[in-house]
Amino acid sequence: MAEIRLSRLEQGQTKIKNVPIAVTPEGFWCCPSPVVFQKTLKNQNPLNKPKPASPPPKIPVEKKPTLVTDRKPPALTRSRSAAVSDDDRKGNADTSGFNAPEVVHRVSRPKVENMPRKIAIEFGEPGTSNIKVVLLGKQGFSVKLSVHKNVLMDNSTFFANKLSDQEGSSMEIGDCEDVEIYVETVGLMYCKEMKQWLMKQNVSRVLRILKVAEFLGFMSCMQSCLEYLEAVPWVGDEEEEKVVTSILRLQREGIGVSPVLKRVSADVSKPHKDTLSHIIELVLKSNEERGRREMKLVVLRLLRENQSVPSHANSADICNETIYSSCRSCLGSLLLLFQKATETEFIDRSVDRKEPVLKQITLEADNLSWLLEILADRQAADEFAVMWSKHQELAALHAKLPIVSRYHVSCITARLFVGIGKGELLPAKDTRKLLLHTWLEPLINDYSWLKHGCGSFDRKVVEEGIGRTILTLPLEDQQSILLTWLGSFLKVGDSCPNLQRAFEVWWRRTFVRPYVETQGSNPITPQLEP
Repeated sequence: MAEIRLSRLEQGQTKIKNVPIAVTPEGFWCCPSPVVFQKTLKNQNPLNKPKPASPPPKIPVEKKPTLVTDRKPPALTRSRSAAVSDDDRKGNADTSGFNAPEVVHRVSRPKVENMPRKIAIEFGEPGTSNIKVVLLGKQGFSVKLSVHKNVLMDNSTFFANKLSDQEGSSMEIGDCEDVEIYVETVGLMYCKEMKQWLMKQNVSRVLRILKVAEFLGFMSCMQSCLEYLEAVPWVGDEEEEKVVTSILRLQREGIGVSPVLKRVSADVSKPHKDTLSHIIELVLKSNEERGRREMKLVVLRLLRENQSVPSHANSADICNETIYSSCRSCLGSLLLLFQKATETEFIDRSVDRKEPVLKQITLEADNLSWLLEILADRQAADEFAVMWSKHQELAALHAKLPIVSRYHVSCITARLFVGIGKGELLPAKDTRKLLLHTWLEPLINDYSWLKHGCGSFDRKVVEEGIGRTILTLPLEDQQSILLTWLGSFLKVGDSCPNLQRAFEVWWRRTFVRPYVETQGSNPITPQLEP
């Protein structure tokens, strides 16, 4: 095994550490242990933790200042740090009765910028090497590498350019931000099985090696790092971002990195519109309940994430167009199913023969509810409200079907009212009015089943949405709709939406503080009750 040896510092003797490291068949180190750098840097770096000057050596006279004796004090041993000189020790002996803080004032600390560079670690085989490379790190930390000139020049364009005309036996590389990785990268020039070594590293460390290899022009190392990054999984968005950023920087410098980038970008032979349409179609046509439910949630969440980041031009319009195309398809299918389910021949069938059609009605209604949720989330559901309000034929057929087969369709109407009440969609006045006239009555008829048969149905939210939608209309339309609702509410009670709050607002607008249009400069003036 090779050794990592701490050289003697300029001011005194230091302790030599023997650290086992991997060795290549040539007898050279492969890569040092990161712990060595961390521990050495901590010990050698004076800025890591400020320390006071070394206290005076402990001698019997200091412990017992009042003791008088003719014996000479024992000779002092040399300190490992050698921070106190012989003159200082002599002064300490002569002033043994003084306290330690007074001694501290007599020892001055050199400034970091004035401190000499210290060779903290040495690597390599000095006996066989023919060149020394000194890596100058931060805050005086340095590493000496005993290496072979031909190995450096064969593997690195940087060293080849620097050493081709140089006759000396040493060179320095200054301002090394990552000395540890520089040492590893130079060591990899002696490694024949680079891929096996990289397999033991993590993505973050390989990116650091790639950066140094790029600086040194170590092309075989760069290629191995890129092959590693192309094959290894990237865990989490943060790690993926680091990889992509590093690779794009290399791409700008003309280095071939296409295999790695293919993981996050593709040759657009097929438009994204077609891909999104295919995904939505797969979800809509699925009959497996669990997979369908989970993927609907996943797609909805991912589309929401797309809205929170800057997108390419027209991508939002393309997405909305794709969703509306699916909406029209589902509405057409639902209308055909309603027509089939209301035929006399179908009504006379057995329950088993009816079940596939009725199940498909539920499926298409659920599809439309999901597509509407996507559009409302993207604030693009106004056109859906127009489409839904104009389906008078569908609403007319709705009343002919058994309530157990049709109530899921009323969930779509309820979601539209909630969206209008929350301001998620802002259809025109005529659309809001038509929507209420076409679909409020079917919703009231299905209300009891909606409360008990639809798990996601929130009665208070739906009632508030219906009331707010009604109150956006002109006062005469409010009155017409609310009086119709009142008749139903007085008949069925809890099986009808409770629109009392909307009724109270309409009442106050009509009887308590009515406004009338007048001619002249004041277009609207309050008309109080006598």
